Amino acid sequence: MSLSDDFSGFSLIQNAFASSTGVTTDTRTANEGKLFFALKGDNFDGNRYAKKALEQGCIGAIVDDPAMAQELNGVILVDDVLSALQSLARWHRRKWKCPVIGLTGSNGKTTTKELLKAVCKSRFPGVQATLGNLNNEIGVPLTLLSAGANPDFVIVEMGANAQKEISLLAQIAEPTHGIITNIGRAHLEGFGGVQGVIQGKRELFDFFRAEGTKTKEGATVFVNAMHPILLEISHSLPRALFGTQKHPPFVSQVHDDFTMSWTDLTGAEHGPMHCQISGAHNFENMMTAASVGLYFGVSAEACSKAIAGYTPDNNRSQWIKTDRNDVLLDAYNANPSSMESALTFFEGIAKNATDSDAFVAILGDMGELGDYGTAAHKEILDLAVQKGIKVITVGSLFHESAKTHSSVASFMSTAELTEHLRRSPLKGNKVLLKGSRYIALESALNAL
Repeated sequence: MSLSDDFSGFSLIQNAFASSTGVTTDTRTANEGKLFFALKGDNFDGNRYAKKALEQGCIGAIVDDPAMAQELNGVILVDDVLSALQSLARWHRRKWKCPVIGLTGSNGKTTTKELLKAVCKSRFPGVQATLGNLNNEIGVPLTLLSAGANPDFVIVEMGANAQKEISLLAQIAEPTHGIITNIGRAHLEGFGGVQGVIQGKRELFDFFRAEGTKTKEGATVFVNAMHPILLEISHSLPRALFGTQKHPPFVSQVHDDFTMSWTDLTGAEHGPMHCQISGAHNFENMMTAASVGLYFGVSAEACSKAIAGYTPDNNRSQWIKTDRNDVLLDAYNANPSSMESALTFFEGIAKNATDSDAFVAILGDMGELGDYGTAAHKEILDLAVQKGIKVITVGSLFHESAKTHSSVASFMSTAELTEHLRRSPLKGNKVLLKGSRYIALESALNAL
């Protein structure tokens, strides 16, 4: 996909956007004053909906079907609608003078984004951040175009399933600063293995090595010094290290699963601080947010207040108390690295428990692992069983692995699991719900 400020119709798109109330790619949100982009994919063609969008009040429609351009008034014909959307987003972003943070990683992107947004709000009231999971080749342009002409601070989450995708997103967003939360075993199918994941994620840092970017004043990447791979791939870049005693801020003490103390750039300690999310991986995410906040002049006290006050509401690391159980809902995404972290954390809670609660891990299949899928599911299930936690699995890949574990109950779908839980309810348990998005484990909550 090529980005250009010089193609037929681009000046018309710029003028239309300037007169619009925003952009949309969906007729469900195509209303008065919007500019409609008729995207197409393998199973849909937005060109077919351009007429409807105009009838619903859109001021214009961007199409790449010449027949639509002849048939309808108010349309702008381009060679490729997605490329036009991305080019417009970059053109809009180039008006800004504020910091733009590009954020990617195998795990923790969205949680870190939300923590960072909360931290920065005290100094940058107009902070803008990716909504939901709009972090791909369509979502990033929509994120940029949804921000105003003069935002105070912008955080752009970047997701990828294959190499070259982060590179494209960085070209669109042109971040002034970069963060890679971590690099783990995620989207192995698309990336072609662990080395492919490393190469794909480092594309964000490689953007800052590009001629022109590296000379921009203030361009900096934030690197957790506890991660050797991140240290290696950020070598030679202007960087702000954090996460260790030598490179604060860092977690100085973990008091319990939800409570920690941290040390700021001056050596002052803050805490004990009770948080709404738990686990070592989330404490790392908190220090990422604190590191960026302190760098941009947010006080340590404001960082603490924002971090302690952050409450997840997106199926990520959410503790939910039902009538019968305490449920840790982490069912938005899953890969071998995040599964291992979640199980280790859950094991720690079980070992430190002083009450009579039982512990149950309900694990859903992990997606996009390709040829690594069978081995990865066996590895994770073996690990869970070794930890001595009662395990229930959902999905065909875990179902196959569960055949070697007589103690593991296995179901092909969340619907089957839900029916089982209604017949044989769990009560007085702490329950981990962890699986990939397509398994939709959250739908079993009403049976827990």
